[in-house]
Amino acid sequence: MFFIDPGKVVYRGQIVGKYNKENDIEVHVQRGKKLMNMRASGSDKAVKIAPATIFTSEESLEYIKDDELVEVTPKSIRMRKVYLDPTERKRFNLKKV
Repeated sequence: MFFIDPGKVVYRGQIVGKYNKENDIEVHVQRGKKLMNMRASGSDKAVKIAPATIFTSEESLEYIKDDELVEVTPKSIRMRKVYLDPTERKRFNLKKV
């Protein structure tokens, strides 16, 4: 499940989707897929992405965890991590344990 539409500008530490397991993962959503000359037989089919889930401010406040924040601007409502840099995030989690 994605929280942003394709083509939106994102930044490091922004929450862009839901992972089906407990832990968080770092992904590069702006990096394109590497294209090769050889194709697999089933890879030519169009991939369909479900539309983005748009939260209201109340829903996003209910969704976030302890290490996350909600940014409210006049144009958008975004969820992000408290520590945007992944190394700072890991350092904070080690101190917490």
